[in-house]
Amino acid sequence: MNIKNILGGKIHMKCENTGCIYNKEYSCVFAVAPTPTLCYTQMKEGEGAMVEAFVRGRTLPEAYHAALCELYHNGELSPCPDYNTSQKELSMTFTIDEPVSEPLISRLFIGGPRELEQYRQEMLDGILDFEVEKGNWEYTYHSRMAEQFDFICTELKRNPDSRRAVIDIRDWRTDSKKDSPACLQHIQYFIREGALHCKVLFRSNDAPEAAYMNAFALIMLQKRFADELSVKTGSYTHRANSFHVYEKDFALLEGYVTRIESGEDCTFDYDGDWEEMMEEFKPEIAQAVKKLKGE
Repeated sequence: MNIKNILGGKIHMKCENTGCIYNKEYSCVFAVAPTPTLCYTQMKEGEGAMVEAFVRGRTLPEAYHAALCELYHNGELSPCPDYNTSQKELSMTFTIDEPVSEPLISRLFIGGPRELEQYRQEMLDGILDFEVEKGNWEYTYHSRMAEQFDFICTELKRNPDSRRAVIDIRDWRTDSKKDSPACLQHIQYFIREGALHCKVLFRSNDAPEAAYMNAFALIMLQKRFADELSVKTGSYTHRANSFHVYEKDFALLEGYVTRIESGEDCTFDYDGDWEEMMEEFKPEIAQAVKKLKGE
């Protein structure tokens, strides 16, 4: 990627610590990571505008780590009265060209192999949907998605070029009246050139505490559909209208970014030890679910 060509040969300033190239004429920032990740931040042109950031990487950790850096360096402080705190936020779109390629695991998320496996099962298999049935929770993502899974495959088998393969998660009748409306809004799938591409929309996404696990589980769902449709797993695009970090986690985000920008290897391969560890936690997770059910 020739950054000079992108900027028309008009580079004004480069930060040696972050690799970000600041172009005042276009009011934007291009962040050049050690790997070929492209980050573009459209800075505010007016007083009422929000910062828009765009990241593209080959793997999930590559794009996720670049997104964290963009938030840290370019996010803006804003009040968050619903939770009696403040936050740093921007609007973020990150695209992963090879979402199931290694390395797949980031070291920079809250949890480990057990938590990641449980969340994968919650999203794909609905292991906690019983909490909705008991009336303890308003929803789970799976409880709102599951009835739509068959439609995705049926529609894309009917017409592989379809633009109608959409899963809706938001229930406006419920979410508009509740204190904890769904953050994930909808998912759309496309088959293009023999690969299944996935595009998701979050109204709100907690960057250091939720974004990685959200993306990992949604990529696993994408792969499940791709396998059923006998196509390759294509790109994954993650859009968060509010990609944010709460004040209590400012230090956490700073720590993550310090590690990323130091050049430390912040990834693991999924194939091998991590996959085996996640598999080994399945009986423990199943037992915990039985206990919650009172069985």
